Amino acid sequence: KMEGVEVRRCRARELGVPFVGTTGTHNAITDVPDVHVGYTTLIGDEQGTCMRTGVTAILPHGPVASIVPAGYSSLNGNGEMTGVVWLDESGLLDGPIMITNTYSVGVVRDAVREWAVNKGLRHNSGKPSSGFEDDVCALPVVAETFDGVVNDIDRFFIRKEHVFQALDSAVSNQPITEGNVGGGTGNMCFEFKGGTGTSSRVVEIGEKKYTVGVLVQTNFGERQELLISGVRVGEKLLDYPGRIKTGNTAIAPKKLDGSIIVVVATDAPLLPIQVKRLAKRAGLGVARTGGVAHNGSGDIFIAFSTVDPQSDGGCLHVWRSIPNSLLNPLFTATVQATEEAIINALTAGETMSGVRGTTVHALPLDIVSSYFSSH
Repeated sequence: KMEGVEVRRCRARELGVPFVGTTGTHNAITDVPDVHVGYTTLIGDEQGTCMRTGVTAILPHGPVASIVPAGYSSLNGNGEMTGVVWLDESGLLDGPIMITNTYSVGVVRDAVREWAVNKGLRHNSGKPSSGFEDDVCALPVVAETFDGVVNDIDRFFIRKEHVFQALDSAVSNQPITEGNVGGGTGNMCFEFKGGTGTSSRVVEIGEKKYTVGVLVQTNFGERQELLISGVRVGEKLLDYPGRIKTGNTAIAPKKLDGSIIVVVATDAPLLPIQVKRLAKRAGLGVARTGGVAHNGSGDIFIAFSTVDPQSDGGCLHVWRSIPNSLLNPLFTATVQATEEAIINALTAGETMSGVRGTTVHALPLDIVSSYFSSH
């Protein structure tokens, strides 16, 4: 079945987890004005297959032609994010950011460009084409995590229509689903069911308020490493029933090395190098949940500002930016929102069974809630 964006199951704050910082209205990346998020979720069992996968789309300005300041960072590079060579060179993001499973990067990348063509999107709208530079999404950004523990990943379920749906269903300024949705449908986190999570922070610099929003696709970590708000929760749950199994056999943690993709958005006016600095701070948020960037993990982060450079009507672009000396609140917001988004992915994730009889169990919310309510 294919599902769109809908309200989430549970969030970490509802369990009494004492996160720091002021959130936006929805505590989501969609609190950043004009940022849109869409999902296609594929869950089904047909002809002996186990389909547990999907696509996530993040559009900086919705379904329009846009180029925004952007930067990326890799904490551990055992993964893929297409389009970042030119993004790093130019400091600009052209089009949406997509996240899917490891073996569907190619079809998603191609479908993004086809979607832009079908929509008639051009940067030089209304004027004769001058070639490649007018093309929207010429080098699409597509990231991945491996969902093959529960998804029959070698069946290549993702089709271009699923990409189109994720893009066309994208919404802004409202809550979005977390857990078993979009590209995170079949993902794990610290050997529990993970997936997609989001959070936001509002900060004040000078007399102006800015929003930082984060969306994560989690698929990393060993159980004993899990930290929630600084508490070593994973160590307390080592004997909890539900280690990931194939049939009756537990899967060794070293075979579960996964990845995490972090997308950071802000409405603060920043230069590309400053946005790249925000992307780097996402790694600190991962560390606050216990992540250590295992050898087999693709921990890749991308950030963008929705404040576009403006043309002076001639040959110059005019940029506005916050001084480097005033960036600390944005750095802090990125770390805090990344940490909370990861835990939200865990608390929203629901137990899922899949290929080869494998079951990935959800984080026991009653235990987590009782612990924080008593401290």
